[in-house]
Amino acid sequence: MGRAKVADAAGDASFRGRIDKRQAILDAAFVVFAREGYAQASIDLIAAEAGVAKPTIYNHLAGKENLFRHAMAAAADRTTARTLAAVSRLTADVPDLHLAFVEVGRALLDCYCSADSWALRRLLHAEIVRFPDLFDLVGASGPGQVAQAVADRLARLALAGRLRLTDPVEAGEQFVALLTGPVAGRSALGTLPFDDVQRQAAAHSATVTFLRAFGAEPTESTGAA
Repeated sequence: MGRAKVADAAGDASFRGRIDKRQAILDAAFVVFAREGYAQASIDLIAAEAGVAKPTIYNHLAGKENLFRHAMAAAADRTTARTLAAVSRLTADVPDLHLAFVEVGRALLDCYCSADSWALRRLLHAEIVRFPDLFDLVGASGPGQVAQAVADRLARLALAGRLRLTDPVEAGEQFVALLTGPVAGRSALGTLPFDDVQRQAAAHSATVTFLRAFGAEPTESTGAA
């Protein structure tokens, strides 16, 4: 291998190492912020969690405020990716629309009830006064993308004649609200279990209500439960 290729390979490895280390710092920071809260979290704690030296964090992300914003955005990206994967399963050619909505609804609830999602929402609510830009920062990579994805899927189903609706964005918001609305109270904001049986029942109930309002097909299915 020539010197140029060796130098390129070394440069690529160094770049990947920096990316990996930055991600490790962001992951550790989110864990610490979720556990301690923003005020009590410290760069020392985050460095220990990430297994890096304190100056390394400053080299990558400057300071605590910048680190918090980037850690929240990275966590939102992770939860959004899982949620978008769940939404993508709702296609216009599914043989059983009721069952498809139940399955997608259950997958969305699994995402919504994950530890990362609860931690993200708690931190967002707790720190919105200190970081007024946080809602837009997280929303741009989270709820906004998900809402658009759900609306897109519903619009395709309407075009295929399987739903009757005129505003897919509003209909999507209503489906998500039917799914997630009961969760906060029943789980005491994620501090009590919202188990598999409850999630399945919530997905089924939301589907029945949604398809009664917007369905162009019979709302019952042999695979509904």
